[in-house]
Amino acid sequence: MKVSLNVQLGQHLTMTPQLQQAIRLLQLSTIELQQEIQSALDSNPLLEVDENEHFSTPSDATPDSSSNEDTRQDDYETELAAGTLDINNNTDIPDDLPVDSAWDDIYNTSSSGSASHDDDDEGFEARSTVAETLYDHLLWQVNLTPFTLTDKTIAVCLIDALDENGYLTVELDDILEAAQNILPDVDIDLDEVVAVLHRIQQFEPAGIGARNLQECLSIQLKQLPASTPHRDNALLILNEHLDLLASQDQAALLKKTKFSEHQLLAAVALIQDLNPHPGGKIGQNDSNYIIPDVIVSKQHQRWRVELNPDTAPKLRINANYASLVRRADNSADNTYLRNHLQEARWFLKSLQSRHETLLKVATCIVEHQRAFLEQGAEAMKALVLRDVAEEVGLHESTVSRVTSQKYMHTPRGIFELKYFFSSHVGTSSGGECSSTAIRAMIKKLVSQEDARKPLSDNKIADLLQEQGIEVARRTIAKYRESLNIPSSSDRKRLL
Repeated sequence: MKVSLNVQLGQHLTMTPQLQQAIRLLQLSTIELQQEIQSALDSNPLLEVDENEHFSTPSDATPDSSSNEDTRQDDYETELAAGTLDINNNTDIPDDLPVDSAWDDIYNTSSSGSASHDDDDEGFEARSTVAETLYDHLLWQVNLTPFTLTDKTIAVCLIDALDENGYLTVELDDILEAAQNILPDVDIDLDEVVAVLHRIQQFEPAGIGARNLQECLSIQLKQLPASTPHRDNALLILNEHLDLLASQDQAALLKKTKFSEHQLLAAVALIQDLNPHPGGKIGQNDSNYIIPDVIVSKQHQRWRVELNPDTAPKLRINANYASLVRRADNSADNTYLRNHLQEARWFLKSLQSRHETLLKVATCIVEHQRAFLEQGAEAMKALVLRDVAEEVGLHESTVSRVTSQKYMHTPRGIFELKYFFSSHVGTSSGGECSSTAIRAMIKKLVSQEDARKPLSDNKIADLLQEQGIEVARRTIAKYRESLNIPSSSDRKRLL
């Protein structure tokens, strides 16, 4: 093979580490940003928390001078709460830090934590308290019960065979065999397994250890006081007419039970108050705390948008260390300080850019969704990433990053910024209606329907058509399922 030298002329795009840092900070959630800031404080001696300065209060806010639209300045007061970062101007770093990028595959927005963390470091979730499982909860009750060694072994085998909803998933013969294998020198019979099962069925939560739905609900009814109104009638329906109850055949139930209509409806209401999945209550108490990144409030007939000052501490350059840097000195100590000073400045600029971009996007969203803030979800307007990107002068990928895992506190609750984006359908007047508004309308119609004659998907589509919203039946079914609303046949009630 002949070896030769060739000269090629080409172009390629290179992202600087500073731009990559800005993009990474832009897509971090509040908790991840706090971890990133703490990591920067731990690794860079030139960065410190400004303990003396405080964020300005909402009443001290002034209109955002960075807005390029006069109408927005008239309608909104914006405040960059975390924007006054102390940055030394004697630097060759550009004043304007670009944060826009068209490359979506640089970072994975679903990844959590900072890239600067070591692999062995525990994340936030790892440091959280581990929730008690159903197995642990029942085993704790077993240890409090005066069981013999044999009965305790059977109880542990039974608990181990329960599913996440608290139902027994194996036959009692298999439990007997498992206990016999653990205690081969002890003679165990099936009646002893049944006795231990009945004891476990008295544990909390009520209904645990049942082998089917009928037994689960019967256990819960039997644990109610005997004086509970309509308790015996509810037990009769469960034990003898569960199939008629499932099919909601009121006429047949009245004929079979000989109850009056009032007695039947009261007994059915008592059954409906029971929990068909008793084990699901255990281990589901994890608290997911959300810290809003943006706070929206209405003051003096104006909607005001500001960053939450509690999302991140206020940082500054350590003046004492910065004063030690000498330009002409190439010693190791001076090089160390100079490099960390430059990193600190870039970090502050990236953080400042994140705040400005987040505030700009949040303000644009509020401007478009004023009707939602004032009237509710039914007034939500159709909005897509492209609309906001064009208005604020950013790329769609940047808007996608800044709205991912960021939350807005409004008078109507806390919502992820992505909640305000939705597709649209046409109306008879030629306008548009957002899918979020249609979902809210469906939910409202279902909540107001007659439980005995629930609205079908076709009927809901007809009612929306009367309001000028043209939605197909299949679309109604899709939206209904996304709201976890059962079909009309499953929503039908005797009450």
